[in-house]
Amino acid sequence: MKKLISLTVSATLVLSSLSLTVGTSGFKLTSIDVVSAASESETPTKETTPSKTTTPSKTTTPSKTTTPSKTTTPSKTTTPSKTTTPSKSTTNKTTTKTTTKTTTKTTTKTTTAPVKTTTKTTPAKTSAVKPAESPYVDGVYVAYGNAYSKGTEGAKVTIKDGKIAAIELLRTSPKLIDRDVRNNYSGLWNAYETMKADLLGKTQEQAAKVDVVSGATRSSEGWKLSVDRAFQRALKEKPKGVTYFAGEHMGVDPEGKYMVFATFDATKRTAVKVYPLDASGNAIEEANMTSEQAALVKAIAAELLAKGTGAVGSKGQEAEYKAAVNAYWDAEQNAKVNNDSKYIDGFYSAYGSARDKGVERADVYIRNGKLVDVKLYRLGSNLIDRGDTAYAEVVKANAPMTAKLLANGSYIENFKDDVDAIAGATESSHSWNLAVERAFEKALKVPGKAKYFEGTFAGVDNLSRLLVLADIKADHVSNVKVFLFDDAGKLIASDKLTDEQQTVVAQLTEGLTQKGANMTPIVGQENLSLAARAAFADLLNNASKTQGNYKDGTYTTYGDAYDKGTNRADVTLRNGVIVGLKLYRVGVNMVDRGASAYAEVVRAIPILTRDLLFAGTREQAAQVDVVTGATSSSTALKTAVENAYKKAEISETYKTAYINGIFAGINKDKSVYVMVTVQNNIPFKMEVFYLDENGKIKTEDQLTADEKAVKAEIETPTAEGSLHKYGYRPAAFGETEGVKAVSAQVIEAVKDALENAGR
Repeated sequence: MKKLISLTVSATLVLSSLSLTVGTSGFKLTSIDVVSAASESETPTKETTPSKTTTPSKTTTPSKTTTPSKTTTPSKTTTPSKTTTPSKSTTNKTTTKTTTKTTTKTTTKTTTAPVKTTTKTTPAKTSAVKPAESPYVDGVYVAYGNAYSKGTEGAKVTIKDGKIAAIELLRTSPKLIDRDVRNNYSGLWNAYETMKADLLGKTQEQAAKVDVVSGATRSSEGWKLSVDRAFQRALKEKPKGVTYFAGEHMGVDPEGKYMVFATFDATKRTAVKVYPLDASGNAIEEANMTSEQAALVKAIAAELLAKGTGAVGSKGQEAEYKAAVNAYWDAEQNAKVNNDSKYIDGFYSAYGSARDKGVERADVYIRNGKLVDVKLYRLGSNLIDRGDTAYAEVVKANAPMTAKLLANGSYIENFKDDVDAIAGATESSHSWNLAVERAFEKALKVPGKAKYFEGTFAGVDNLSRLLVLADIKADHVSNVKVFLFDDAGKLIASDKLTDEQQTVVAQLTEGLTQKGANMTPIVGQENLSLAARAAFADLLNNASKTQGNYKDGTYTTYGDAYDKGTNRADVTLRNGVIVGLKLYRVGVNMVDRGASAYAEVVRAIPILTRDLLFAGTREQAAQVDVVTGATSSSTALKTAVENAYKKAEISETYKTAYINGIFAGINKDKSVYVMVTVQNNIPFKMEVFYLDENGKIKTEDQLTADEKAVKAEIETPTAEGSLHKYGYRPAAFGETEGVKAVSAQVIEAVKDALENAGR
């Protein structure tokens, strides 16, 4: 009986305190920290507060103004070290105030000190001089440089006190969404960090003087221009008579039909170019357009130049013109000095209305207050994506609902059952729309006072043992419900609970209702109590209006490879917590070896799986001990879990093309196994192995002349730290048909390895 209602969670783990105060209609939520759904450890501050951007030691230690030892004569009374040596967080204003107070006290007691000297040396006079008021409004500003056919540079800049307090550099695709660094040209790979480091802490004038990075001149200039435009947008008083940033600006409609380039001077548009987009979101150049496409975009461009957003299409072309107008509008917003969007561009994720059968989630990209990309998910009662296993009607509704939202460019206001819902999936349609609406609220530049959305929310511990549902209104929690999962991961119906289970559920419900995540553990049911507290914390994270640091989802990642294979982890994250984990030891054919792996590795995998799930968070997972007898595999599997977090980062604290380490790849027919070594985030070494029909590595004497030739070409060493010749956009090669065929297979494996190594 106890087996059904207990958890295999370490009872010695201690839950970090969550601040809750009782309100009239439930709990008043004040300060909720992220908590692992299995580990009772509080998520370290390090995860949510990157040290690079939050420790501006140079600006917060004003030593010159805080030690006025020469001017305050009586050393015993005027140099109390605790008072006059402020900590890093103490401001100049506070320090001056304290010193003045001390000096006044001393002057009163020391009557022999001349008044003239006291007046001269008292720092009170300096405190009367107020620092010049910043001409900028503090905040986050996204701006873009001049556009060209491959995209444009951008910058998300946090301005505080007239300086760059934080910055994320963007290199966009034609859809103006920041693309993976590895998909940019290689000259940029090392430029991100150099430019970011050089721009941090700078004023507008100082940023303009930052040197460009050799090999990335165009992008460096684009980033500098983006930063300058961000400062211009932040000005409290904008220049009179200036409406636009002079230059060429790009826009794309939310449906991804057209890309528009609009050129502006300070007051008006001066030129418009229109390009249709292909299925991958890339512009179709004029030389590759059909005659019909060329004629249509020429007509659309002329109409946009003449009328801008007032352009109207001819009969039968209304939809095309509408899409092009939306793309032009987007370009114009990017060009405006006074961009009045209420939202901060970027990625946001939110949940819809929860129930015991699950909930909907939406992952969206917002630009200029418009939805430019959206992915919809249906989660099960364990809050993990069901994918194609969801209800058939819900699966069918996903694509039309996505199209409807993109056509709208936002969530659907005044959503009506009979008009806007997808037939057969009304409930999910409403919930998806609500999730998108909440994502927009997360993106607000000026958020409301409430910390949590209103509605019904769910939370599950990361071992999927217990589900908690609760209502939230005005930051109060009420109507708490607790559900247990059985060993198969299904919710146990209330009428199927045993008497003991009913008693425990009632006690957990009462405990959470009374004290939330601070509930007192039930004697004899400590593990299940800890799970309930963690599920409650998960619920609050799902209801939070603050965007987390990681994208929810499942990530397949690898540890270091060698000539016997590699180690793989399938990691499912929710709110930055590991909620699902499968570990594998794979051979050179990249297939799970299962029980045929080394005995110590087979023994270690379930132990590591358990310990990493208990750890829950990124920092705690890094502290998990390796398993004796399987040290190297344990280390590789832990590395794979860490790599999942790197791939899941929304706003990378640093941008690199590749993760350091040794990564394996294989071609489709599993005849080639390649290992790529990444150092300083650049692929610089490659090794090629050919496999026989049994998935074993061929010996040297088994290789054909063509295989040897390709192997020698790929394995030709490069200078350490230099980019491998096939580390950037590799392509098949060879002068004979035999070499071409083999190289195509090897390059396929190289690409797979690079993808596994990519961030």
